[in-house]
Amino acid sequence: MDLGLFLLLLFVLSTILFIIQRTEAKRRRVVIIVMGFFTLIVLWFVNLRQIWGEAILIFLLALFLNFLFWLLIGRYNPVGSSDSIRVLGMDD
Repeated sequence: MDLGLFLLLLFVLSTILFIIQRTEAKRRRVVIIVMGFFTLIVLWFVNLRQIWGEAILIFLLALFLNFLFWLLIGRYNPVGSSDSIRVLGMDD
C-alpha cells in the first residue's frame, strides 16, 4: 500500500472516531448513525481495494491516536452541553 492511501485512510478513520468522541451526549446517537454511514463507505473502499490487513492496522493506529488525544487534552476539556452556551451581546 502506498503512503498516500495509508494517510488518507488514517485521516478519515481518525476523524470519524474524533467526531464521535467529541460529540455532545444528547446528540451522540444521531452522530453515531451518520458516522456509521461514512464507515460503511470506508469499508466498501477497503473491500474494493482488498486491503483488509492494512485497514485493521490503520484502525488500530487511529484508535491509539484518539486515545492519546483524550488522554492529553480530552480529559481536561470535556465536551460541553449546548444548554450551557451563552451568546455574548444578546439581551434576553
